[in-house]
Amino acid sequence: MVTDLPALSPLATRHVDAAGLGEIRARLDAGERLSFDDGVKLFLTPDLSALAALANRERERRWGDITFFNRNVHVNATNVCEATCIFCSFSRLKTGDAAAYTMSLDEAVGRVKALRGELITEVHIVNGLNPDLPWSYYLDLLRGIKAERPDLHIKAFTAVEIHYFAEKYAMTYHEVLRQLIDAGLGSLPGGGAEIFHPRARKKLCDDKVDAEGWIEVHRVAHELGLRSNCTMLFGSIETIEERVDHMLRLRALQDETGGFQTFIPLRFHHENNRLERLREPTAFDSLRTYAVSRLLLDNIDHIKAYWVMLGVELAQLTLGWGVDDIDGTVREERIYHMAGARTPQTLGRADLVQLIRDAGRVPVERDTLYHVVAEA
Repeated sequence: MVTDLPALSPLATRHVDAAGLGEIRARLDAGERLSFDDGVKLFLTPDLSALAALANRERERRWGDITFFNRNVHVNATNVCEATCIFCSFSRLKTGDAAAYTMSLDEAVGRVKALRGELITEVHIVNGLNPDLPWSYYLDLLRGIKAERPDLHIKAFTAVEIHYFAEKYAMTYHEVLRQLIDAGLGSLPGGGAEIFHPRARKKLCDDKVDAEGWIEVHRVAHELGLRSNCTMLFGSIETIEERVDHMLRLRALQDETGGFQTFIPLRFHHENNRLERLREPTAFDSLRTYAVSRLLLDNIDHIKAYWVMLGVELAQLTLGWGVDDIDGTVREERIYHMAGARTPQTLGRADLVQLIRDAGRVPVERDTLYHVVAEA
């Protein structure tokens, strides 16, 4: 639904130019790609409304007032994880630790089976890096879900998990993904990207796949015909420059493969982890991060606000700052709730529709691959 870039109103143009963003506005008007320096400048502007005007114009050029959502369920089958990411509140280092868990295959598939009579279109699976599980566990998990609900799209296993599987079970990325596809995998989530820059990544998550490995997993996935999402964890210890660097690395891979569907900025939560001393990102910082991502990531169709992580009210506000997707019904999310998220465990379809309408947008239900299911 991409159209020509609409003109800003004379008043909005004067406002943007007065905020020192006139050169960037002119480049956007001319269809030119923004640079690293442009991204830093956008992050540093104190005028959030001027930034919103540019991002919202780009959002409406692509999607008008449409805002997407879907009906999905999350399954986090295990939180046992060898990695020691200092920002993580979800994982436990080994089986038997307090609050550590691993679902049996019957329990994990049962989360889907319990929704047999409900219309959902996607199951989203993200786990810890559990050293105690055989490779067959993951294949049988996908097969079990497909046997129970063959209509469901399975979006599963971050690039961090794929890399871990390859190392642990002595396979290439291609071999891991091929076997998972044969078992029912439909696409990859975008988690585990965190921040690509080596300075921040070394401090945050030094013992899991590096930026180049994360990118290579998605490159191989795209070559195999899988679509995937991409993310960035923001608001912990990274600099503005490192955020821009992260986005531009994603943009470069998208230029190469075209396989990313949506970009999801993930707001850092500080409870129950080793970064509790840090202040969480402000609403101002969250909104500007969404807006800058819409302007820099010119080749990724969708920007998603994950309401579970962001909060319902702030997620609603992002719909005027470049966001066109509000995620889905979710159902029993664990990762961010273990980090102190106060949001509900699920929102019903009617709740999502009302949230979008109250923001002056048009709700459209999608499937995982952005095919329209229904216009609400």
